[in-house]
Amino acid sequence: MNAFKTNEGKQAVIEYYNMLVGHMNVSHEELYVETRFGDAFLLAAGDKEKEPVILLHGSSMNAAMWIKDIEEMSKHFRVYAPDLPGEPGRSSEEQLQFDNMDYALWLSDVFMALHINTANLVGVSLGAWLAAKFASNYADKVKKLVLLCPAGIGGQNSAFKEIAMTLLSKGESGVDELFQMINGGNPIPEIMLNYQKLIAGVFNSRMEPIPSFTDEDLKHITMPSLLIVGEKDIMLNSIETAERYKRLVPTASIMVLSDAGHSLPGKTEKIINFLVK
Repeated sequence: MNAFKTNEGKQAVIEYYNMLVGHMNVSHEELYVETRFGDAFLLAAGDKEKEPVILLHGSSMNAAMWIKDIEEMSKHFRVYAPDLPGEPGRSSEEQLQFDNMDYALWLSDVFMALHINTANLVGVSLGAWLAAKFASNYADKVKKLVLLCPAGIGGQNSAFKEIAMTLLSKGESGVDELFQMINGGNPIPEIMLNYQKLIAGVFNSRMEPIPSFTDEDLKHITMPSLLIVGEKDIMLNSIETAERYKRLVPTASIMVLSDAGHSLPGKTEKIINFLVK
């Protein structure tokens, strides 16, 4: 499928996106690069001579989720935040398959188009799954790896879909409750909550499960890595994720946050400290 249900919905999401980007407190660039799967859009900031960091967002979102992170990280790195294909952003709308190498090949094309040989990868949820998949298959291209609540390592919560459908049937109050649960019960800034609700109404959400990594896949992750998960994650089994990753990637740094859910905002300082040490 394509990312958006209608052109009108797409336009509304992009207009909101542009508004958020327009309020960035750092000089930045808006780039398009070619990949075999269509054009990829990226936000870029920071000195081009500095070490690159690539930020990969989660499903049902785009690079706008990283704006605050970009503002801080660009003081230390050259930061690139692409919109994943098939997600509600400005990259190609075609949704790629999860069960082959398409996503990893797409990211490899982005590396090539940006003339990047090696970079640090930071991903959240679906973006963390892609970061881990890429690191497993292109270990020589990844200097350090940061995974925030990654899919594909621990099990998915089988009850989440039912919980989500029940809350969504309650209307706007249920939508608010669902997003707050995803955020571990913590409040979400209104400007981003409204954006998430807008996207939810016009985006063709991915309903198929994200494939799990094999043990051999994870053993191929040999670069320094940091895994951060929230105990209150209602979408993924965070404890299982942490335990399996530690067993198969024994050199990894692991953080299990008792007060956090699936969304992990405000971890910029921890990520920077890991990348620069």
